[in-house]
Amino acid sequence: MFTGIVEHVAPILAIEPRGAAYRFRLDLGPVAEGLEIGDSVACDGACLTVVTLEGQIAEFDVIRETVERTAFAQLQVGGGINVERPMRADGRFHGHLVSGHVDGTGAIVVKREEDGQTWLTVEIAPELAAFCVEKGSITLSGVSLTLTAVEGSRVSVALIPHTLEVTTLGQRREGELLNIEVDQLAKLVHRLISPYLPQGAPGLDLDALKRAGWGQQEG
Repeated sequence: MFTGIVEHVAPILAIEPRGAAYRFRLDLGPVAEGLEIGDSVACDGACLTVVTLEGQIAEFDVIRETVERTAFAQLQVGGGINVERPMRADGRFHGHLVSGHVDGTGAIVVKREEDGQTWLTVEIAPELAAFCVEKGSITLSGVSLTLTAVEGSRVSVALIPHTLEVTTLGQRREGELLNIEVDQLAKLVHRLISPYLPQGAPGLDLDALKRAGWGQQEG
């Protein structure tokens, strides 16, 4: 489990094809401290397992399922990747619950600077947008962010200069893909409520919940 607070942008030293899979070699820098082979690291929001470790240099195997579900195919040697170690049970909780299981990808459709902040709008799959609400949480390539707007399948966030400096989001351009993980709690609530919704209901909204009997007062 992670929090979406990026600890380091790790330089990509090598991407080695292995059939339909890949092996990534990353310079984890300070994130390598305390790591052992078999430990998990969030890489651009995807939970990967350390398979080799020499000092600060770690390798990760990336299987076909992960490649197909993420934006890893656009990564290049010499670029960077957001990394985070798993959260500690006795530490502060700064972001939100992030599982490291990427739900899909989204394309940056708008990136503009305005009044000391950068607005980022991303087009995501409609089935993922259903779990997004204004002021809710979303993870973009491993970065925990607050949604400022949700319009159909387009979601927007506002990035402060610090976030642009300490993550790869500062280098991302319009048209590029980001890894998307929607809020785990939203998915859980949807899973629990879905069996009680009328069959074929278009989605979760206040009217749908009322029709299903939620929020009705007895008597």
